[in-house]
Amino acid sequence: MKLKTTFAATCAALTFSALPAAAHFQLIYADQTQIERPGDVPVKLIFWHPMTAGHVMDMGMPQEFFMLHRGERIDLSDSLTETTFTGPDNTGVAFDGVVPVKRSGDYVVVVDPAPYYEESEDIYIRQITKSYMNRNELPTDWDADLGLEAEIIPLNKPGNIVAGSTFSGRVMANGEPVAGAEIEIEYMAAEPDMATSTAGDMTITPPPGGAIVAITDEDGEFTFGVPTAGHWGFAALGVVEGAEHEGKELSVDAVIWVRAWDISAPAAN
Repeated sequence: MKLKTTFAATCAALTFSALPAAAHFQLIYADQTQIERPGDVPVKLIFWHPMTAGHVMDMGMPQEFFMLHRGERIDLSDSLTETTFTGPDNTGVAFDGVVPVKRSGDYVVVVDPAPYYEESEDIYIRQITKSYMNRNELPTDWDADLGLEAEIIPLNKPGNIVAGSTFSGRVMANGEPVAGAEIEIEYMAAEPDMATSTAGDMTITPPPGGAIVAITDEDGEFTFGVPTAGHWGFAALGVVEGAEHEGKELSVDAVIWVRAWDISAPAAN
């Protein structure tokens, strides 16, 4: 999970890697992201393999859970309750939370999870994750730099990407852009059922060739052509050099989730 030493000079290189197709991804999932009326919006925090609806990892209590709205950081950790999430293969510890949506604007939701020990690699993984909601289509905070230890700053509005267009982001670590960062890209192939805390039906078959990967350019930027509507996750792996936890390597990853939509034809009169 080390940074690449070579990179494209002007744009991100997109390729298929020999890495496993089922990547670890921290989720912040809500079944509504474009909010019309004020109220408490339930979210689920799940550590999962969303492209294949694979193994669910047990989460520890997150270190932080908060939102940014109109420039104000609001702690949401008191809303967290431990629960379980069941995928096709197993059940794991997850968390339910609440995002209070009142005024119009963007709601940038962030979780900094407890480090997870990956026995097969003998390392810890900590995926600092952002997702987005909006009320009344008013842009306020979507492109904000939150100053996180690791984060991906979106260069397109992350809540209404048009399927068939592109999404671009800039990878940052401790306030500096990260050149040559490896970005794993996954589609949420089975959306969680909020009521039952189980995985829904698979909607796609993962592509051949392994994980979908892009590499950031010298400015820490990457671009991905979004082929279909739905939830897309981007994980910049191991972008904080030299990180450790309990005497072992700690991969500090930056994760962002965006929502793509189809453009529909108008209804016939």
